Amino acid sequence: MNDNRISGNIHATFCGLASLHDLDLSNNQFNGQLPSCWWEFKLMTAMDLSNNSFSGEILTAMADHNCSLDSFHLAGNGFTGAFPPLLQDCKLLATVDIGNNQFFGGIPAWIGSQLPSLKILRLGSNNFTGQIPLELSRLSQLQLLNMANNSLTGSIPVAFSNLTSMRHNLPPLDGPRDSAPLQIMPNGRPKVDQFPERVNISWKGREQTFQKSIGLITGIDLSCNRLTENIPEELTYLEALRFLNLSRNDLSGSIPARIGRLELLEFLDLSCNELSGGIPPSISNLPALGVLNLSNNHLQGRIPTGNQLQTLADPSIYGNNLGLCGFPLSPCEPTLGKGTEDHTELIDLGLCYSVILGVVSGFWLWFGALFFLEQWRFCFLRSVDGLGIKIGVTS
Repeated sequence: MNDNRISGNIHATFCGLASLHDLDLSNNQFNGQLPSCWWEFKLMTAMDLSNNSFSGEILTAMADHNCSLDSFHLAGNGFTGAFPPLLQDCKLLATVDIGNNQFFGGIPAWIGSQLPSLKILRLGSNNFTGQIPLELSRLSQLQLLNMANNSLTGSIPVAFSNLTSMRHNLPPLDGPRDSAPLQIMPNGRPKVDQFPERVNISWKGREQTFQKSIGLITGIDLSCNRLTENIPEELTYLEALRFLNLSRNDLSGSIPARIGRLELLEFLDLSCNELSGGIPPSISNLPALGVLNLSNNHLQGRIPTGNQLQTLADPSIYGNNLGLCGFPLSPCEPTLGKGTEDHTELIDLGLCYSVILGVVSGFWLWFGALFFLEQWRFCFLRSVDGLGIKIGVTS
């Protein structure tokens, strides 16, 4: 029923479809709150209500709730309240997409332990607050993490380096139908169709929908929050990342020196932070980098050159970093002259040492001759006496 213009509320009689296991009402004009019986679907494995006008809170499920969901999409509605507590019982969940709503409060730590199969977690454009739970680093299968456009505080967890699927490439989520394992429903029947997984990603500057290729995309988007402190060097262990967006925060310190280890990275945005220091030379080792934005920081020094970095000729990607120079900004004239100045200083210093060495050597050579050669010593003394007599007569 997706991609139509169906409007109105969802009637409670809809809950009578007890055998329903795939439900897609996305991209319609439904509104109002969901019926209280909505979460009693015991066979439901995939639910997509995204891009409607639903509102209200997601109620806590009943005590005997039997959750079979593996795909859960509520994005693009007006849902409010805390992170849906009923998902705590959904052990099979692989996708949670509740972005672009009005959810608020903290992100629960139980996500890291209760949803071990999670591959996609999209919480962007809500009103979540507090710190990022360290427990999220236990999600070994997580491939996509989007918490952008919230009010999260604190630092980026160093423990994110333990996100296994972001360290190593894994098989795609959407494999060929004939190679996909047969799924058995709770009623014992095989699941005939695979629900078409999809998610919206802010990719290379614009919102794009990924479906068949979603299993090939691995990335982190924590942009537009209030995160502070350094960018952990440990993030460079996530060598399967294809995009990393940490822009519009209050991150300080320097860009990780080993950023060049992320060889699959296609999109890197660290703009609008408080980063300082130089741009690591290793950034030129990113062969797939197509979009880069380091603007509005406090970076300085020469921009690295070489390889793919030379194709990024837009000077705005380095804008408002007053200490930067080099292609595609103005040439590094002060840096270029520094080598000549240093060379001149070395020459002057060498000449000074040579003169001192010559004076010392000459003095000891002349003094040694007077001391060891008696005839020279008598001649010198007679000269001194004669000079003294002349001075006395003149006086």
